[in-house]
Amino acid sequence: MSANLQTPIDYLKGVGPNRADLLRSELGIQTYQDLINLFPNRYIDRTRYYKINELQRNNAEVQIIGIITGFKEVAQKRGKRLVANFKDESGMMELVWFRGQKWIRENLKVGQPYVIFGKTNWFNGKFSMPHPEIELQKEHENNLRSAMQAIYPSTEKLSNKGVTNKVVSKIMQQLFLETNGRFVETLPNSVISELKLITKSEALFNIHFPKTPELLARAQFRLKFEELFYIQLQLIIKNLIHKSKIKGFAFDKVGDYFNTFYKDHLPFELTNAQKRVLKEIRHDLGSNAQMNRLLQGDVGSGKTIVAFMSILMGLDNGYQCCLMAPTAILSAQHHQGLSELCKTLGISISLLQGSTKTSERKIIHKNLENGSLQILIGTHALLEDKVKFKNLGLAIVDEQHRFGVKQRSKLWHKNELPPNVLVMTATPIPRTLAMSVYGDLDISVIDELPAGRKPIKTVHRYDNNRLKVFKFMKDEIALGRQIYIVYPLIQENETMDYKDLMDGYESVSREFPMPDYQISIVHGKMKPADKEYEMQRFVKGETQIMVATTVIEVGVNVPNASVMIIESAERFGLSQLHQLRGRVGRGAEQSYCILMTSHKLSQDSKTRLETMVRSSDGFEIAEVDLKLRGPGDLMGTQQSGVLNLRIADIVKDKDILEQARYYAKNILKTDPSLASPEHKMILFTYRQMSKFRNIWNYIS
Repeated sequence: MSANLQTPIDYLKGVGPNRADLLRSELGIQTYQDLINLFPNRYIDRTRYYKINELQRNNAEVQIIGIITGFKEVAQKRGKRLVANFKDESGMMELVWFRGQKWIRENLKVGQPYVIFGKTNWFNGKFSMPHPEIELQKEHENNLRSAMQAIYPSTEKLSNKGVTNKVVSKIMQQLFLETNGRFVETLPNSVISELKLITKSEALFNIHFPKTPELLARAQFRLKFEELFYIQLQLIIKNLIHKSKIKGFAFDKVGDYFNTFYKDHLPFELTNAQKRVLKEIRHDLGSNAQMNRLLQGDVGSGKTIVAFMSILMGLDNGYQCCLMAPTAILSAQHHQGLSELCKTLGISISLLQGSTKTSERKIIHKNLENGSLQILIGTHALLEDKVKFKNLGLAIVDEQHRFGVKQRSKLWHKNELPPNVLVMTATPIPRTLAMSVYGDLDISVIDELPAGRKPIKTVHRYDNNRLKVFKFMKDEIALGRQIYIVYPLIQENETMDYKDLMDGYESVSREFPMPDYQISIVHGKMKPADKEYEMQRFVKGETQIMVATTVIEVGVNVPNASVMIIESAERFGLSQLHQLRGRVGRGAEQSYCILMTSHKLSQDSKTRLETMVRSSDGFEIAEVDLKLRGPGDLMGTQQSGVLNLRIADIVKDKDILEQARYYAKNILKTDPSLASPEHKMILFTYRQMSKFRNIWNYIS
C-alpha cells in the first residue's frame, strides 16, 4: 500500500494545518483512515445534462452545458446583483450572483463553454440559477468526478470556513491518488464469492465516486455487510470466550424441591413457551460454563414462575439464590409472591431493601453467611459490601436496563466463582436490536400468554368524549372492578405535570364523589411510606380508582383492576404505553385500555396510537418503536455505543444484519480460533479492533 492509512490528516496534500484542525474538531477526522470512512449522506445524479428548453418549474438541481453571452449589474434594495445571460442551442436563461461579483467578472469568460450546476428558479417569465457551481467544460470532463456526486456530512462551521462539499471531494480524490485506490481486503474469498460482493477497493471507490447507480448500490451493500459482520463477530466471540473461560457452578441434578413443586404445587399448567425456556435454562445450568441468559417475555407472560423454578434447581444443588429488582415496590411484590410458594416447600426467604431496619439486616447478614437463608430478594441494597453469601449459585436480575454495568458486576464478585445469571425483561427487544446489543447473551423468549387470559381491548378517545368515558368507568365500578388513571411525567417540567395530575384528580373527584367512591392518588412528590399506603389501599380493593403518574409502570399486580385510562397518551412512548396497558388484564375478566388525547396529534403520535389499538404483540410494538425512535433512543445512552454505525442502519438493513450474523456464526463454528489461512484476514482485522474504539478504524 502506497500511503499508510494511520498517517495524520495534516499530511494530505490540499489539507494543511487549519483545515486539519477543522476536520478534527467538526467531524472527528484524525487520519487518512478516518477520511476514507467519511461516507456520503446522499448523492446528486449528474449523469444527465439538461437543455434549457427542457427545464421544469420544479426547483430541481440540474446541470447544463452552454456559454455566457454577457454580464449586467442590476440595482436592488441593498447593493446590486450580477446577472449573466447563459445560452445553449435550445434557449436562454440567467445566472445570478449576490456576492463574490468581482471574482466572477475577472474569471469567467464570455463565449467559453461552461458546465453549470444548481437549483433553477422561474422568475419574470424565464429561468434563472442563483450562485451556480460552474467550471469549464474541458476541466469538467478531465475530473475524477463520477456521474453521481457524493454529498458529505458537514457542519455550519465547515461551510463558513470554506470547507465546502467541493473541497471535501477534492481532498478525497487526493487520498485515492496517494493510496492508488488500493485497500486491504477484510473478508474471506468464500464469503465474497458466495455473496457476489465487490472487492474492498472497488467498494470504497464507488462509495465516494460511483461510476453508476448499480455500482453504488453494490458498494453500499458490501460496506454495510462488512460493518455488521464485524460487530456480530465481536459479540459472538465474546460469548464463546465467556463460555470457555468463565466457569460457573454446574447444577448436576433436578431434585426434590423442583419435582415436588412441579408435581404438587404448580398453581397452573405451564405454557409450551415456559417449558421450552425452562429446558434452555436447565441446559445452561447443567453445563460447566456460567449461564448468561436474557429472558424476554411480555407483561404477564409468566417470567416469575420460570425464575422461581430456576431458583429451585439452584436450591436442589445446595446453592443460595438472589433476585434483584429495580424498585422497592417491585421487589416487595416478588417477595410476597414467592413467599407463598416457599412456605409450602419449607424454604427460607427474606427481603432486603434500603428501608430494612438495622436489627432485621443483622439477622439477614448472619443467615446469608451461615447458609441458612436460601433466597434473598431485594433492590440495589443487595449490592452493598456487607451483603455476603455463603455460596451464591444463581443471581436473577429483573428489568436489567435499570441497573448499570458496574452495579451488576458487584453481584458477580460476591463469590469465588461468578454465579449463574438470568436477566429478565418485560420490555420486548426487537430481534435486530437483541442481535446487536445483547448479541453476547443467550436469549430466551416467552412468546405466549397463559391460557384463559383475554386480550385487552384498546381504544383511542379524544378529550371531548370524556363524559362517555366517565359513564363507562361507573358501569365497570358497579360490576366491582377497579380503574387506573395515569398521567404523563416528564422530568423537565415537574410543576406542570403535577398541575395536570391535580386538575385531573379534582375533576375525577367531582364526578366520583365520596362516600360512594374512594380514590387513591400516587405521584413522585409523595413520601415513600405515603405512596405505599395508597398503593396498598388500592391493592386491597378499598379504593376503586387509582390516579397516578407513571410510578405504577413496573410490576404492580392487581387482578381486579380491569380498566387502564392513559391521559395525554400522545406524550408517552410506545413501549411505555404497552407496559402500562399490561397492568390490567391480569384477572379472568375482560379488560380495557383507553388512550385519551387532544385532537392535535403529530404523525408519529398517530402511528403510536394506531399501533396500540391494532396490536397487543409486544415484539411487533417494539419493532414499530424502533422504526420511530431509532436504536440509540431505544437502548438509552449506555448501550447505544455498540450502534454507532457509520453506514449500516439496523432498522433498514435488518436483512443484511441477519446475513452477517449467519456468516459470522458459521465461520466461528468451523474455526473458533480463526486459525485457518483463509481466515487470517479476519483474525488480523479482529485484533485491530481491540486497538481502536471505532469499528471503521481497522476495517480498511
